[in-house]
Amino acid sequence: MAKRGRKKRRNRVAVLCIALFVLLLAAGGTVFVLAKKKVIFINRWLVNEKAGTIGVDISAYQADVDMEKLMEQGVAFIFMKATEGTTHRDRRFPENWENAKRAGLPAGPYHFFSFNSAGETQAENFIETVGPDLHGRLLPVVDVELYGGKVSDPPAREDVVRELGVFMEAVREQYGVLPMIYTTAGVYRSYIRGAFDDCRIWIASVSMPADWSYGGEWDVWQYYNRAVLEGYSGGEKYIDMNVLNRGVSLEELTVP
Repeated sequence: MAKRGRKKRRNRVAVLCIALFVLLLAAGGTVFVLAKKKVIFINRWLVNEKAGTIGVDISAYQADVDMEKLMEQGVAFIFMKATEGTTHRDRRFPENWENAKRAGLPAGPYHFFSFNSAGETQAENFIETVGPDLHGRLLPVVDVELYGGKVSDPPAREDVVRELGVFMEAVREQYGVLPMIYTTAGVYRSYIRGAFDDCRIWIASVSMPADWSYGGEWDVWQYYNRAVLEGYSGGEKYIDMNVLNRGVSLEELTVP
């Protein structure tokens, strides 16, 4: 009887340990494995990369990008950095933009929004870099996230909404569509929700599922930022992975 009791207790402890492990995964999205010193991202288990519409996003850090090689690995769309703030232009954008078109890979440009520059001048930089027409390409995107000192000292909501609104309207006037907003769950709650509800949303959530961290409608989910694919060179080893939400098609994200 005593042995059976001890065995039952051990079984209960084992079950509790497994349950705790699952809860830790659900709560944080990642788990650090001390034995192998690796981080496991559960999003890779939850996204069916063979069945979903999978894409990547790139910048100059990926250097030379072979669009056809990416497509061979299941990449169905790509977003690429064009500009940042008022003056910065990604040096690889013109080449990437043309190569994607030549390969037939649906592509869209994105702008990294600066909290220190006027929305109007940022829009001018973006439009001058991308060109006057986006017909047939994917929606323009504005990347709104806290960076540097803004993480500990975030800007006022009213300032962000005002200048981002100016940027959005200038881009819509040029291309006839509202930009999609790339953001994190925290920034969405602080700045985007209630002010830009008409926009498509691209949510960045690499540590847990977008539905858990965002809790609303989203169109694109950046689910992994440590992928290693063939087809690019440069100092950056990794490439970001994205997936379309169920029921969202690339046609819906294409500029008419």
